Amino acid sequence: MTTLPTSAPAPTDAPATDYGDKVIAVETAGSDPIPLSERHGRPRQLLWTWASPNIEFATVYIGVISVLFFGLSFWLAAAALVLGTALGSLTQGLLSTDGPRFGVPQMVIGRLSFGHRGNALPAGVNALVAGVGWFAVNSVSAAFALNTLTGLRPLPSLLLVVAAEIAIGFIGHNFVHVFERYALPLLAVVFVLAGIWTFDHAHLSAPASGGGSLGGFLLATSTAFGYAAGWNTYASDYTRYLPHTASRLKTALYPALGLFVSITVVALIGAASATIVAPKDATPTAAFTGHLPDWLGNLTLLAIILGGISANALNIYSSSMSLTSLGLNLPRWLGRSTLVAISGVAGTAAAWASLSDAGHAYEAFLLVIAYWVGPWLGVVLLDRWLSARTTPDEELTLRLLDRTYANWSGVAALLAGVAVSVPLFSNQEKYVGWAAEQWPSLGDITCAVGFVVSALVYAGLTALSRRRLRD
Repeated sequence: MTTLPTSAPAPTDAPATDYGDKVIAVETAGSDPIPLSERHGRPRQLLWTWASPNIEFATVYIGVISVLFFGLSFWLAAAALVLGTALGSLTQGLLSTDGPRFGVPQMVIGRLSFGHRGNALPAGVNALVAGVGWFAVNSVSAAFALNTLTGLRPLPSLLLVVAAEIAIGFIGHNFVHVFERYALPLLAVVFVLAGIWTFDHAHLSAPASGGGSLGGFLLATSTAFGYAAGWNTYASDYTRYLPHTASRLKTALYPALGLFVSITVVALIGAASATIVAPKDATPTAAFTGHLPDWLGNLTLLAIILGGISANALNIYSSSMSLTSLGLNLPRWLGRSTLVAISGVAGTAAAWASLSDAGHAYEAFLLVIAYWVGPWLGVVLLDRWLSARTTPDEELTLRLLDRTYANWSGVAALLAGVAVSVPLFSNQEKYVGWAAEQWPSLGDITCAVGFVVSALVYAGLTALSRRRLRD
């Protein structure tokens, strides 16, 4: 373990960039710590920043697949959705508090758990998941909504949607927060109206198509957790500009609350809609709005478009943050804003490829997210707990800039969690792990197993390393 000399300047004392709280200004900051003079905002802004992106069709579909694909009744699906979302929201709030502490994106903070070089693995994976995977998922749902509303063909609809998403991410941090703030009331009103109408026509007491098995319940729980915890890897990206003195309780509470309420409500609407017979051969968005009166259906389609853009504003912004966190010596022109555009092009290509089979692609993607996020969280949360007991923030801050700092125990633990959990417990259409095949009632507990294995391996390796240092 190495650290910078104690004479090194503190990251928070870096020169100001004159960005401050400007809204219509292209952000120039990347993975470097935000200077104290640039810090601004209040924790309550995190409420709408994390609520708006989840009032969209991707969240609706979590509820839909819990009933239609996983064979649960509405009430069993509701229990699984609440449980999975609550767990993912809890970790979101906890990780958000590191933004004001260190002033850097979430993937940069990962250097504490994985070392400077080792962190390239989770940062690279997150850039791919956010800028390609999630960007494609949300762009497709918004494009289908635009297609249903206007009759415009899917590809032109997709291109119009991604142009708006890239523009918001290109401008940067402050504009993203403001966009989410004004999107929230519009999205909330429309989805509440659609929800009232949906519950009025839903058959909530209908029996489970798959018998309501434990396996289906665990699949739905993992899916909901994967969706909520999928945001965990972005957490401090949107809190790093907050003042160092910002309330830790509020910084944790508002993102957790925004995430939990929005995902739970919208996913339950989706689960209820799955009990209503949809028009034959309808697109996923048309199936969701088919039972609504024309005026409300059209408003809901507009809200789905806005919600998809709201979600992808964060996805593409955080993808660029992850790319800058790789620590590569990139030319000045290849900064954060340019990386947003590059991510957008890659995500658009993935969205185009998935237009023909969006439903099954989305189901598989949600579970794959949880496959790597679970082990990542196991290492990050345990390392965070151990560091809080032994290492002051000043030393941790210096480690973030130390290119020689290594923590290969974290990388080994992450890989161990994935290597053990995926081959044994994954339960997808194209691959079923050995344990899941032997005991189908397990459903898909890959995420939970990965979390536990990675945390245990990291605890063991860390204890061994410290013992060697003492000897």
